[in-house]
Amino acid sequence: MLSLIFLPYEPILYGIKVNMHLVLEYLAFFVGFQYYLYLRKRTTDTISTNNRLSIIIGAIFGALFFSRLMAFLENPPLHFSQGILSFLNNKTIMGGLFGGLLGVELVKKVIGEKQSSGDLFTLPIILGIAIGRLGCFLAGTKEFTFGKETSFFLGMDLGDGLSRHPIALYEIVFLLGLFFLIRQLQKSALPIKNGSYFKIFMIGYFTFRFMMEFLKPNSYFLLGLSSIQYLCLLCLMYYYKSIGEAISYARKKLYLL
Repeated sequence: MLSLIFLPYEPILYGIKVNMHLVLEYLAFFVGFQYYLYLRKRTTDTISTNNRLSIIIGAIFGALFFSRLMAFLENPPLHFSQGILSFLNNKTIMGGLFGGLLGVELVKKVIGEKQSSGDLFTLPIILGIAIGRLGCFLAGTKEFTFGKETSFFLGMDLGDGLSRHPIALYEIVFLLGLFFLIRQLQKSALPIKNGSYFKIFMIGYFTFRFMMEFLKPNSYFLLGLSSIQYLCLLCLMYYYKSIGEAISYARKKLYLL
């Protein structure tokens, strides 16, 4: 059983125990937003500053609500017993992403914005999630971001003396791979439609998370699937046209080979 670090990792600074998960969450927001500003300065943004601000506000409110709703639906009986504070404190990035998407689309309809707005956010979001997942890993089993027990060679002691799938590390590796894939696509001369990079991220990430849920020790299921898996399926249904186009494009390329 591999154990490279004693988890949860909570260093003591000036006699105060530091919550590294919380520190890295704030760092994720800071780095992600600074990277967004950096990219916007280097990119010709076809969306006006006022409309872009409205879109960001829509994304924030949509993400706040759905991140907590989906965290609640992961285990409703447990959260009912814990009261309203449980709803306010618990959150999940999956609900935040899909809620942010819905919030953006609603705001765009209200303000009449027709341009795709997600591409500029794509890489900052991926980078932010990866930093946040490092915090999840360092939290060990104190946060529900650990995997099932396993005899797989990548199993690690996450703080409870058992060998578990370090799914937070799996996710970091996937996100870094997705980050560099999209960067390469941006540098290539391929005729990619505006908004496609964000769709690639959402489809890829939600597909990955659907599979990763099978490695989590979930205790609440509906017809054999967790609430996060249903959300993943809902997101993939939302992008069914883009998925169909990608499959059709891949078939054409294979046929030419």
